[in-house]
Amino acid sequence: MTEHGTMTQVTSAHGKADGSGLPQVPSIPLADDRAIAAAGEQSIGHLVKDATTHLSTLVRAEVELAKSEVTKEVKKGIKGSVFFIIALTVLLYSSFFLFFALAELIADLGVLRSIAFGGVFVLMLLVAVLFAFLGFRKLKSLRAPERTISTVKDTAAALTHRGEPQP
Repeated sequence: MTEHGTMTQVTSAHGKADGSGLPQVPSIPLADDRAIAAAGEQSIGHLVKDATTHLSTLVRAEVELAKSEVTKEVKKGIKGSVFFIIALTVLLYSSFFLFFALAELIADLGVLRSIAFGGVFVLMLLVAVLFAFLGFRKLKSLRAPERTISTVKDTAAALTHRGEPQP
C-alpha cells in the first residue's frame, strides 16, 4: 500500500516489465521512506492494521500466482489429452467402413479373408498406440508450479521465524 492506501502492481510472469505473460498481481512495497519516518509516530492499532493489510495482500498475491501457474499447466494437460481422445476415437469407432473396405480389398487380392481382416485390425491397433504414445509424451511434460511452492515456503519460513534475529 502506498501512502494513499493503494496497492502497487507487479508482474507475476517471468519478471517481464512490459506486462506480457501472466496478469499483474498486488504487491507490498519493500520500503517507503515516509512510512519508515512516520513509524515512530504510529499507534499500535495502526501498525496492526498495516500488518494485516500487508498479510492479506501477500495471501492474495500467492493465490493469484498459484492460479496463473496452475492454469498454464492445465492448458498443457488439455492439449496432451487431445491425443488420448483421438486414440480412443480410432480404437472405439475404428472408421468401420474404411477399414472394412480395406480388408475386403486385401481379400480380393488373393489373401485369405481372415488374414486380411486380422491385418486391418493390427493396423488399427498401431494407430491407436501411436496416438496414445504422443499423448503420453505431451502429458509427461507437465510440471508442478515451482514458483508458487517456493514463495509459499519462503512466506511460511518468514512467518514462523519473525521473532528471531536475521543472520
